[in-house]
Amino acid sequence: MNMTIVIRAIVGVVVGVFMITAWMHDGRPDWGTLKLFSTAVFVCTIMFNVWDFWLWRLAWIQRIPGVGIPRNLRGTWKGTLTSFWVDPVTSNNPPPKTVYLVVQQTASLVSVKLLTNESKSTSALAKVSEVDGSFLLTYLYLNKPDMRVEHRSPIHHGSTVLDVSGNPARRLKGRYWTDRDSKGELDFEVRNEKKLADDFAEAGELFGGPA
Repeated sequence: MNMTIVIRAIVGVVVGVFMITAWMHDGRPDWGTLKLFSTAVFVCTIMFNVWDFWLWRLAWIQRIPGVGIPRNLRGTWKGTLTSFWVDPVTSNNPPPKTVYLVVQQTASLVSVKLLTNESKSTSALAKVSEVDGSFLLTYLYLNKPDMRVEHRSPIHHGSTVLDVSGNPARRLKGRYWTDRDSKGELDFEVRNEKKLADDFAEAGELFGGPA
């Protein structure tokens, strides 16, 4: 939802309430209140953006309990993907591989990219939620492989659930499932909070070189 529209609606309701209250008290509406509408919308928009893009991520605010602030996961994470898929030729699982999770996040929105040496997964829906005092990162994704591996790894959809450990967050660990009847585990323990990598090579450079 467009937050500007939401802010305008809220400010409009508040201004309307003040006008009706003045009308009931003085017998006529206070049209001067309307002059404050644009200023109020501007101030509220600035305040919301400061909170949404920056303020909520501060460490001391993150530690305030019980106010519904999502755990800050923003940044590029380095970790390991372990697939439980069984190769029909060898009857073995693929070896674990290094992967990167790029989390772009504000207080109200989150999006996720998983980068591997063969493909990129992009979230369609993503959410950081609190369940029984623990935080989870859950998302649905579309995986697009590089053209060179499409013959054995076609485009597919999947879902992921990651447990968040620590405040500030120190580890993401969980599972994924795909519509190809495959599944596996993901484990991330290292994060670069300042950079959001665009591709696998750039992510590798953030952590000291190629994976």
